[in-house]
Amino acid sequence: MRSCASPVRWALMVLLAVTLSACDNGDRPLESPVTLDGEIFGTFYQVTIADSLTRQGAEALEAGFLEVLEAVDASMSTYRDDAELVAFNRAPVGEWQPLSAPLMEVLAIGQAVAEASGGAFDMTVGGLVNLWSFGPEARPREVPDGDELATRLAEIGPDKLELDPATSQARRLADVFVDLSGVAKGYATDRVAAYLEAQGIDHYLVNLGGDLVAQGFRDRQAQPWRIGVELPDSERRVARHVLPLHDGSVATSGDYRNYFEEDGRRFSHTLDPRSGYPVTHTLASVSVFHPSNAWADAWATALSVVGPEEALTLAEREGLEVLLLVRDGEGWASLASRAFGERLGEARLAELEIEVPAWNHNQEEE
Repeated sequence: MRSCASPVRWALMVLLAVTLSACDNGDRPLESPVTLDGEIFGTFYQVTIADSLTRQGAEALEAGFLEVLEAVDASMSTYRDDAELVAFNRAPVGEWQPLSAPLMEVLAIGQAVAEASGGAFDMTVGGLVNLWSFGPEARPREVPDGDELATRLAEIGPDKLELDPATSQARRLADVFVDLSGVAKGYATDRVAAYLEAQGIDHYLVNLGGDLVAQGFRDRQAQPWRIGVELPDSERRVARHVLPLHDGSVATSGDYRNYFEEDGRRFSHTLDPRSGYPVTHTLASVSVFHPSNAWADAWATALSVVGPEEALTLAEREGLEVLLLVRDGEGWASLASRAFGERLGEARLAELEIEVPAWNHNQEEE
């Protein structure tokens, strides 16, 4: 979703569903499941519904959830001058600004994850994102000047943003550029799911640029929805793991789609807000399973910054269901938090060759 996420995270999840052609008669039931898809805000949407629908009903649902996405875009975009977030970023430093309930909710989620992750998630990182040419500023893709990088790094930080949820107000305490690319797409995915439920839809899978929310089942045999966790490979798209998803959501963050190269060095879009530089560790992909896709989105962003060991330590402390794909020589290793291991069970973990590191358990006990 270009408006909320900029082109920072492309589709890292592969939807394993069959798209069936629609009937011409608007009153006749369509063959199930029905998939509605298209492009929006720099990414794609794909909504698959297993409830009984007519063509007219499907078209009405699509029009409805596109209005939902437009509302999120109007609030949280950094690409449109009339967005609420842009107005907030332009407001005088230190002055409280009244904000809509959705924007306040997303800011509160972001601040909570920023605090819990020790600053690995930082919504004020927008200035750094722009400097590294991964944001809305039109800059050449090149390594920033060291002095300019140090200046922008000193200007950012979660402590530069103050929220007052009781009055639905917020203020910037420095001239930071608030960027919701690590949480707003997940929030938008949640809103589409909430819209479908409000319309009486019980069985659906929402896929917004790789952020997924599933409810119910994909067929009359009560089979769960299936998703593919993509192999972290910039040259091809193939699922490394195929997993069930039922009444929950998952968000994935990776470092292998959006990057540039200079002098033989590869610079990922995943920036560490604490250092100001792209990450250099071996963690290539993080998938977080969570009831809220907004929270999953923010945590996937934070964990992709800190690297595999710290990611699993944070996952244990926060009770997160996390699956990591880590570079291992010429191949890949799949690591998981204990909560994710409990979701799948030992037999399924062994079948998929996913390891729950023992050191992770020992750290929690200490």
